[in-house]
Amino acid sequence: MNTGDLAWVLISAALVWLMTPGLSLFYGGLGEKRNLLHTMFVPVLIIGIATFVWFVIGYSLAFGGNGNFIGNFNHLFMIDVSFLKSTKSLTIPDGAFALFQGMFPIITAAIITGSVIGRIRIKAMIVFMTLWLIFIYSPLAHMVWGGGMLAKMGAIDFAGGTVVHISSGVTGLVLALMIGHRHNDKHIPVRPSYVLIGGALLWGGWFGFNSGSALAANGTAVLAFVNTWLASAAAVMTWGITEYRIHHRSTLSGLTSGGVAGLVAITPAAGFVAPWAAVVMGLIAGFIGYVGVTFVKTSFGYDDTLDAFGIHGIGGAVGALLTGVFADKKYGGVAGLVNGDVSLIWKQIVAILFTILFAAIGTVVLAKVTSIIAAPLRLTPAEEAQGYDDIMHDLKME
Repeated sequence: MNTGDLAWVLISAALVWLMTPGLSLFYGGLGEKRNLLHTMFVPVLIIGIATFVWFVIGYSLAFGGNGNFIGNFNHLFMIDVSFLKSTKSLTIPDGAFALFQGMFPIITAAIITGSVIGRIRIKAMIVFMTLWLIFIYSPLAHMVWGGGMLAKMGAIDFAGGTVVHISSGVTGLVLALMIGHRHNDKHIPVRPSYVLIGGALLWGGWFGFNSGSALAANGTAVLAFVNTWLASAAAVMTWGITEYRIHHRSTLSGLTSGGVAGLVAITPAAGFVAPWAAVVMGLIAGFIGYVGVTFVKTSFGYDDTLDAFGIHGIGGAVGALLTGVFADKKYGGVAGLVNGDVSLIWKQIVAILFTILFAAIGTVVLAKVTSIIAAPLRLTPAEEAQGYDDIMHDLKME
């Protein structure tokens, strides 16, 4: 075991954990006044739910065994997970690997909540998220990172473009479509201070999210850190320029959202592409992210409350596709189009489409099951107009 590698992975795990309270503030700043506390409450609740699911069964399903689609039950309750040695040819013990990977389902599930916050019942949310983490997230993590089908096919995802962002964005969209539009939408201007503070926590945590995915304190970790920095900065500029060109102003919330869009796009590519490619990906992501939360959302008429699909679903797909374009054998050992190998693009397309279909179909099925266990899924119009802050948190936001 390498103590330097172990120290970096432990620090990275803490940084990824910090992203969820950051998302809580970020969403709170973008959300409705009548649901401010509730919008921030739910991601924090997800920390408890996702952690427990991962400990009991999620890790075993994601990283146990060698199946094509799912793991096994050998590590339920983290039984036989060594805290002293690695069975995965890593320089960190299996316990540290399980800890780091366990932070990812927390932020993934928390992202989903933004699409339907304020109109889905909390009981239904708890049931659905528990089922989703078991039957959607864990199999995807196994197929991509646990040696399953998509990994064997040759698709690559350094830190979660498919597993985290496409899956959460698509799930949020499907849930929003199934539950329907908000009644009497009272969406007020955002609280830029909340958005900035939450965005800063997300941004800082993302360096651990991507760089920590090297699972060692090595050159790949440095590359992922640099690429994350460059892509997010580039996306800030294109989001801000696009916003200014259309509305003749740029906003703090917009710039922060642009940074998040760049972070999403670089996630699957962080350890596979050259820094110049990270800049290009960020520039594209800032523009695509802005279009996703404005033009695409307006054109199709869906009510994705806090734009989980526009930023994470669309951004994750764009990032995964561009990984096939810019993956450079000189940096990450995998050849993409820049090296003259077009086959990786097709593998990435298959992985993207599979993730979309798997998440979408799975969400429909699990939402139906949830409606049986914890019906109804949705608040009544009167409850929705009242707001969850008043209903559940016993506080009227004046």
